[in-house]
Amino acid sequence: MTTALRKNRTLQTIKKSRNSGTVLLATVSGVASTKPALVDFFDKKVPSIDLITTKSFQVNPNTGNREPIITEPSPGNFGNSVGLRNPGMLQAVKDMKKLRGNGNGLRSLLNISVSASTPEDFIILVKAFEPYADIIELNFSCPHASAGFGASIGCDPGIAYDYMKAVREAAGDSCGALIFPKLTPNVPDIGIIASAVVEAGADGISAINTAGPIVYRESHSGEIILNNSVGGKGGQSGGWVREKALECVSKIRGSIDPDIPIIGMGGVSTGKHAADMKLAGADVIGIGSAFGKVHQKNWSDYINSVKIEAENILAGQNSGGAEEQFITKTPSMQYIPFTITKKIEHTDDVSIFYLDGKMKCGPGEFAFIWLPGVGEKPFSIAEQSPLTFIVKKRGPFTSELFTRSAGDIIYVRGVYGAEVSLPDKARAVIAAGGTGIAVLPSLVEKLKQEGISMDIYYGTSSENEPEPLLKEKLKTYGSFTAVPDAGIPGKVLDILSNREDDLTDASCFFVGPEPFMSKAARIAVNRGAEKSAVMLSMERPSLCGIGMCGECACGDRLTCSYGTFVSYEYLENYAPELLE
Repeated sequence: MTTALRKNRTLQTIKKSRNSGTVLLATVSGVASTKPALVDFFDKKVPSIDLITTKSFQVNPNTGNREPIITEPSPGNFGNSVGLRNPGMLQAVKDMKKLRGNGNGLRSLLNISVSASTPEDFIILVKAFEPYADIIELNFSCPHASAGFGASIGCDPGIAYDYMKAVREAAGDSCGALIFPKLTPNVPDIGIIASAVVEAGADGISAINTAGPIVYRESHSGEIILNNSVGGKGGQSGGWVREKALECVSKIRGSIDPDIPIIGMGGVSTGKHAADMKLAGADVIGIGSAFGKVHQKNWSDYINSVKIEAENILAGQNSGGAEEQFITKTPSMQYIPFTITKKIEHTDDVSIFYLDGKMKCGPGEFAFIWLPGVGEKPFSIAEQSPLTFIVKKRGPFTSELFTRSAGDIIYVRGVYGAEVSLPDKARAVIAAGGTGIAVLPSLVEKLKQEGISMDIYYGTSSENEPEPLLKEKLKTYGSFTAVPDAGIPGKVLDILSNREDDLTDASCFFVGPEPFMSKAARIAVNRGAEKSAVMLSMERPSLCGIGMCGECACGDRLTCSYGTFVSYEYLENYAPELLE
């Protein structure tokens, strides 16, 4: 598609909506559509999304802030401090090129968000992404301190003008993407900023970015939740910024030419909210934090309901509110304090923590442990009552957790994910490596309830390990075999490989490091197991647990929604890179 055709397609789509009762919906930067597979998911499986926005990419990779990065002080109201986590321009360009394929084949418009602290870096990013974007969104709304300025780009009309003019002149008329600065609400008059960037050559405006920042404290401990270098301050998103967003969009619309398009966002979660945003002057309406309150399996139906409801309201028809049925009304990220009642140091790098309470959890579900001032990480629950975690020392967080002992308080939130659906097989073969065995108690109990016989294999990490973890419990459910690795990772799988029976009538469950599971799955399939009946526990690096950050994507599915168990068949078809 030529430069002119691409621009015309984007402008005509927006213009058509403006002159009719059609509502255009978009994802927003940093939420849900954060991975290439998730961009593809929205394009192919959520047809009521008209524009997909990527996370903000920078020239160089950025690991962002340590967890927690998101908190939910009250239902639907969020604080965030992601820290612009992204893979960097080179990787992102490869990803966008692959998404586009050989012929600009996305159904949706693609809005690529970019972030920089100098005009020169913005120009580099715009030129790199221009071949693949319909819109390039310039993140002018985070505190990008530039020498001589010392303030956010979007907080000063002069700085915003200079940045936009530099980008516009460098991009030139041949740029195939429209350029939209994204503005902050944290200014006395956002209309002045919008007018300045339009005068400098902006094709449109995105607004608003997060409000705030403010400090968020956990109610029980009083401790700061978000982990960053600015004292735990984080932006505000979700329902509590909606009125501010409407006010800002309305102000922008009154300050710029009526033909200049606006992508409006901030607290939109229902059709009524979307209709209000359009009436305020937005041509495209972004939905962000609301995805954290809707299960991924319902995203398509939810977005479709929002669109229908908004268009009905704008047409003067009675409101139905069908989208409300998909939105979780209860808190999703509350911390619960637990006291450690007992700690067993199983080996130098593995400890078992017993807590003074219980938490219902099935195979495929998980919870987060939070240590105030340190961070949080997701863990499988080894025992529901008393609540028990098996933890391997891996990095700064687990090292700090290992200093805790009986009488200390730790915080847990969850559970997240979903229980695995058992394949219709009469028997099961299970293999776990290392602390992956923590998943097995809930799994074997579920299998037992269905009357399924089990062979359980456990690969221990050391011949010097005392009694294998959970041996006494697990051997009551079926045959139990423990094999020390003895310096050969996954040695236990030799037994699986040497079985004389075929596995046509068996379901297989594998838990442990991804290379271990991949090898186990190939062995099982070679021995006759159906690919759909081979389940791998893909414990991806979840950061939020509620579907917003997208980090736990396994193919185009979020394990925080669908659960950690994923079939070999699905992985082979949709995420083969995870089997390498």
